[in-house]
Amino acid sequence: MKRVLAAFMFFTRLPLWRMVEVPSHYFKRVVELWPLTGWLTGGVMALTMWLSAQILPATVAALMAIAARLILTGALHDDGLADFCDGFGGGTSRERILAIMKDSHIGTYGDISLIIYYTLFVTLISSLPLHLACMTLIAGDVWSKFCASQVINLLPYARKEEESKARTIYNRMSPLAWVISLLIALPSLLLLPYTYIISAVAPIIATLLMVLMMRHRIQGYTGDCCGALFLISEMSFYISVTIIFGSLR
Repeated sequence: MKRVLAAFMFFTRLPLWRMVEVPSHYFKRVVELWPLTGWLTGGVMALTMWLSAQILPATVAALMAIAARLILTGALHDDGLADFCDGFGGGTSRERILAIMKDSHIGTYGDISLIIYYTLFVTLISSLPLHLACMTLIAGDVWSKFCASQVINLLPYARKEEESKARTIYNRMSPLAWVISLLIALPSLLLLPYTYIISAVAPIIATLLMVLMMRHRIQGYTGDCCGALFLISEMSFYISVTIIFGSLR
């Protein structure tokens, strides 16, 4: 139970820390439960989208949906995407990339990455029928978090623990933990019509390609890499669903 609480404390801004104290070692095993938090964040997006669409245009409803997740997560993943793009866009060496990502100031690459992400998000999600859009938000959030979480099994942490922003290095998943994480994530895909389930392949490919790039450039991953990996994998899911929807019209 404390691992579940640790996961929600780490990946959201819910004030659970006011109700219960969780020992620090539980936070080393939160990534395998990342998809579980996706059910909450994806569900909040879907609910916000559905309610907003009753009285507002689809584009505004999509913007409200992503805003709801930003509030719930404290822009945790979005900050990671911006830092990742600043580092990998502006850094020419491993040391320089890591130094740029650790800098809290956002640069040109980070600004551009967020503009592109939010523009794609609103455009793609608002182009789908409301019911499909809502289910896509949940499935994309949960499944992409499972795919992105595999980075801790595929790469070592790129910094020393004391240099980590969160002061935590995640433990790799045990076989049992991996199966549990998969079982948490898989049902989200069943929310979609069966013709759209093939979209689940896109985040897997995006994850593997980014892992290869991280291995080549910094020989590991960081917390910012995890956030960027999730959002890019998620965006690949949205693009895939939208392409399939267009082909079926």
